[in-house]
Amino acid sequence: MSSRTPKTVAVLMGGPGAERAVSLSTGQECATALRQAGYFVVEIDAGPDLVNELTLADPDVVFNALHGRWGEDGCVQGVLEWMKLPYTHSGVLCSALAMDKEKTKDVFRGVGLPVVDSLLMAREDLVGAHPMPLPYVIKPNNEGSSVGVYLVDLGAEAPPELSTDMPDMVMVEAFAPGRELTTTVVGDRALTVTDILTNTWYDYDAKYAEGGSKHVVPAELPEDIFQACLEYALKAHAVLGCRGISRTDFRWDETRGLAGLILLETNTQPGMTPTSLSPEQATAVGIPFPELCRFLVEDASCNR
Repeated sequence: MSSRTPKTVAVLMGGPGAERAVSLSTGQECATALRQAGYFVVEIDAGPDLVNELTLADPDVVFNALHGRWGEDGCVQGVLEWMKLPYTHSGVLCSALAMDKEKTKDVFRGVGLPVVDSLLMAREDLVGAHPMPLPYVIKPNNEGSSVGVYLVDLGAEAPPELSTDMPDMVMVEAFAPGRELTTTVVGDRALTVTDILTNTWYDYDAKYAEGGSKHVVPAELPEDIFQACLEYALKAHAVLGCRGISRTDFRWDETRGLAGLILLETNTQPGMTPTSLSPEQATAVGIPFPELCRFLVEDASCNR
């Protein structure tokens, strides 16, 4: 940094959402990395007194390490804009748009990015008949980290009884078979492709439990599929208006070649836990974790 006085960075973590535990892990990892990079760091567990805590901390930059609702959907971004505090990651509109899975897919369809069929349904209507051919997936329309995801497989006689924690409106999505792939974009650069290997599918435990999945990075793929992942991730990042960093997830049915590559969603607040994919990809292309966090801090601004 050019200034002799280190910047004060407030790392927002935790929060009240379903992804609180993941966010606490991300925040602690990022706070440690930012201290290693030479910043003065204040850790803030985001709650109802967030504005007061930010006022007391008086940071130069806010590092947004929140996940899920309130932290990833434009809400906290609006607070930071109102307080005129430069912050990392994407802005209000992009965050709100990317958090709404169905609206995101509408945007992707509009620019020719490949997605599967899906629809929104009231939870109470998911009884009796299947809403689409099997297999399909039921998920909240506005959560991440595979929170509340139901895979309805071949042979199921009826839709499953959903947890009372599920929202009133859910997304029903055709199941995309194949390998789980992902690509991180940092700034205007798509880093690489990871092939995620699991015993079942990439659920919450596979994402965050030690040994829950194996990551092959860079993925061993045909060159056209590898390059398509990079190109699609960059296009998704741009069309949504992402800033700083994003991660786009794919499924690839290798029996269908390029036609089998499907975008699942784009995450504007990728996890930064010890098992997370984006830091691993950055390391694989020569960007140490503290340097990745430094980039995000130096990229921070208002009006994102």
